[in-house]
Amino acid sequence: MASQDQLQSFPSKPRVFILSDISNEPDDAESLVRYLLYSNQFHTEGLVACTSTWMKNKVCPQDMHKIVDGYEKVVDNLNAHAHPDDPYPTAEYLRSQIKKGAETYGMTAVGADIPLSEGAEHLLQRIQAPSTSPLWILCWGGTNVLASALLKLQTTHSPAAFAALRANLRIYTISDQDDSGLWLRTTYPDLFYICSVHGWNQYGMAAWTGISGDAWYGFDKGGPDPATISREWIRANIQIGPLGGTYPDFMFIPEGDTPSFLYLVQNGLGVAERPEFGSWGGRYIPTDVSGRFGDGDGRGGHFSDTPDEVEGLDGRGYKSNQATIWRWREAFQMDFAARMQWSLSGDVGSANHHPVAVVNGTRGPAPLVLELEAGSTVTLDASASYDPDPNDSLAFKWYQYKDPSATQSSVHYEVGELGIKALNEAGSVVEITMPPPEKCCVELISRKAMQRGQLLHLILEVKDNGSPALITYRRVIIQATNEKLLGGGGGADSIGETLKDVIQ
Repeated sequence: MASQDQLQSFPSKPRVFILSDISNEPDDAESLVRYLLYSNQFHTEGLVACTSTWMKNKVCPQDMHKIVDGYEKVVDNLNAHAHPDDPYPTAEYLRSQIKKGAETYGMTAVGADIPLSEGAEHLLQRIQAPSTSPLWILCWGGTNVLASALLKLQTTHSPAAFAALRANLRIYTISDQDDSGLWLRTTYPDLFYICSVHGWNQYGMAAWTGISGDAWYGFDKGGPDPATISREWIRANIQIGPLGGTYPDFMFIPEGDTPSFLYLVQNGLGVAERPEFGSWGGRYIPTDVSGRFGDGDGRGGHFSDTPDEVEGLDGRGYKSNQATIWRWREAFQMDFAARMQWSLSGDVGSANHHPVAVVNGTRGPAPLVLELEAGSTVTLDASASYDPDPNDSLAFKWYQYKDPSATQSSVHYEVGELGIKALNEAGSVVEITMPPPEKCCVELISRKAMQRGQLLHLILEVKDNGSPALITYRRVIIQATNEKLLGGGGGADSIGETLKDVIQ
């Protein structure tokens, strides 16, 4: 039987505030059910029912309460499967966070003379709460609750104080669902703001639809595996028990809002402050690269869609923004199913639990960061990884995640190749060989040698053989260096001249 103190633990937890147009269709309710199964990883600071273009004149907090009622019946079971330091929040606490947003559409709720809704007042309080941790505002519907709160802060604070409050916000919106989203990005362009931008209501173009929208929207046909998003699979694996019983049948696509918090799940894959690194919630890059926003390390300004190159279920290559999410689908759906099993029983021996990944003596979820000279080698040892379920065995898979290193979204000619050589039969210990300097430490166009070159990403997946099988990741971020400035030359003044021999 697993020992609880051997389960995954979370040294820090993101502060999360959710705005949801719940009950405009079933997907918000579905996402809230899944969110609650991960809620011991987060500090939930708000659950506000809001409007959107799909439900303009009412809000439905009562439907949040119904889901929390189901959660209340299983929270003790869930706590049996959680590390003692990371208990699930009580149902009473979650109910205290449920508030009503304005019962009107978009910017009609935003103005200096318009009273704040209950939800906006609550958000205002959480934004101003003393904290060194950023507040993640996850927008599943319209954003007028956030817009009205920020306008209030602007009118009641000095420019410097207001700027400091904005700097502590992190926003992930599921596209624009009212007219306040564009207002927010243009009025406060320094906001850390993840949002797919496309034609109005053209959601099939958005990255977040990669969670389950391939059949409905018709993208990447043959690439994503549809098995774990079918009605049959959901019925058998998710709509079970008191909490699963509150998960409604989907209408268009299941859980379109879920990528906003999958982005924050602490599984060792994502780095929340770096949207361009990629995670279960997708991969996003800065829209404005002028340097006006943030401090150069990925924070500040608008982040929008970018593609990943992925091999699909049919063995063909796919390149799309949706692929930044659907590439992880089997893993996050198995994870969901396992957690729903936790809700059914307080017997820790009755369900599967996540492996704990240990690389070179260190645990995640934070990445292991290295600086290595081009052409050099390093040994990475994950043999201390373990599974808290005593009868489970572990499989180790190491691979380079090239897409975050590419500036031209074309990894095949731009990103240096890491050599990966297993040093033991299990594959838990590997030797990594850095690319030569001409492949990772030269400027793309001029081909001038650089002392600090590409940031390379190596992913370790540690997978158990439980049912359903679970994966824990460890990301290794390697800064390529080139102290002697080797490998330069052969460049030109334009990208076409530099790469003319490569692309012919």
